[in-house]
Amino acid sequence: MRPQISKKTSLAELGAIVCETLRHAGIDAFLSGGAVVSIYTENRYESFDLDFVTLSDRRKIHEIMVRLGFSRTESRLYTHPKSKYAVEFPGAAFLIGDQPIRNFAKMELPQGTLKLLTPTDCVKDRLAAYFHWNDRQGLNQAVAVAKSHPIDVADIKAWSKREGMGNKFQDFLDSWKGAI
Repeated sequence: MRPQISKKTSLAELGAIVCETLRHAGIDAFLSGGAVVSIYTENRYESFDLDFVTLSDRRKIHEIMVRLGFSRTESRLYTHPKSKYAVEFPGAAFLIGDQPIRNFAKMELPQGTLKLLTPTDCVKDRLAAYFHWNDRQGLNQAVAVAKSHPIDVADIKAWSKREGMGNKFQDFLDSWKGAI
């Protein structure tokens, strides 16, 4: 039975539908980017696209997305007529900066299991945008996630130093502590 997607389907529910359908087809994928921030901050930051990272064949992904009722609007972007959210497959980078992603969080929803970045890796992902492109929104999103969920500050600090961004890590700490 094909999962039902409606205008009421939340971002997390849609993520679970896509993730579970891919998993049943033998495709390992995880959610990254702004959608993870949206989930962890309970939409204090709202994203309208779900970025899934996978190493799988694009043709197989395309077939699955079409079966779910999505249409491809760009090479890696899919939309559904009943959803305000788009789904994208931006690439196969299992890295945040130069660090491989090894652990994932899982959310169990009625629609299935959503595999996503951990809160700590989500903070790193958002900080990477701040570190390398001076994206203040990335810094603000990292702080919002850190305020909402326990994170491994020592791990983020060590990662920041390896990225050569110890000074910008201090910006994160100052913003986070100021927001608590």
